[in-house]
Amino acid sequence: MGSNPHAPAPSATPSEFPTPTTPAGREALAAILAHPDRAVVALDFDGTLADIVPDPDQARAHPGAVAALAALAPKVASVAVITGRPAGVAVRYGGFAGVAGLDHLVVLGHYGAERWDAVTATVRAPAPHPGVAAVRAELPGVLDRHGAWHGTWIEEKGRALAVHTRRAADPQGAFEALREPLGELAARHGLIVEPGRLVLELRPPGMDKGVALARYLRETGAESVLYAGDDLGDLAAYAAVEKLRTEGPDGIPGLLICSGSAEVAELADRADLLLDGPAAVVRYLAALAARL
Repeated sequence: MGSNPHAPAPSATPSEFPTPTTPAGREALAAILAHPDRAVVALDFDGTLADIVPDPDQARAHPGAVAALAALAPKVASVAVITGRPAGVAVRYGGFAGVAGLDHLVVLGHYGAERWDAVTATVRAPAPHPGVAAVRAELPGVLDRHGAWHGTWIEEKGRALAVHTRRAADPQGAFEALREPLGELAARHGLIVEPGRLVLELRPPGMDKGVALARYLRETGAESVLYAGDDLGDLAAYAAVEKLRTEGPDGIPGLLICSGSAEVAELADRADLLLDGPAAVVRYLAALAARL
């Protein structure tokens, strides 16, 4: 699953540059193509740029992703990777550091609480929420009391914790059984639970991908945006783009892409364009770069 940062960008063909299926999506794509220097391309990491794998520590950007982004980034206002992972982890797993052409890349980690800029190669972050340490101490006992210790896996995310059920004998059953007790645990310590694809993340409130994306678009003065995601955590970014489309006299055109998954119908139903996973997303980004 490793990513070769020097892999060539996938070649672009017409079949790999499909047309959005909605009027709003087609309008946004036209705006991006007409004025790419005023466009932000924002992307989730896991499931969008990297394949979903049983062990999150083994996730890596899809081969060709870095080359596609390096071809695209100099032609747009900015490329932003928005992820629930720590920013530094996403940079390492993505292979984004020290790559020519990625000067316009930022990584907004922990749903925007952390930020890595390619220009400075540094991470900026506030102090951790105290509830995370308390939950970290109690979480193993909660899993054990609810008979969910075997087959579940706790991912340490620094400013958050995630419980994965993908390895359990009944992954969906374990996921559903844990939603209420983990919600109660999070609430006791001032955290919230963010559900995903067979994962429940316990994290501080107040930041989500929608907040992070809207804030970054205001900062850059973007006049159009492309956002691609694959999971429930991306719904907040979708909502932010949908809201921005209606603000002001003209709104900000936005293209919503779903990195296809039958597990997250809510995202696919709201997307302007459905692509078949990270490989297709990478091909689409390479094709977009070739057209700009």
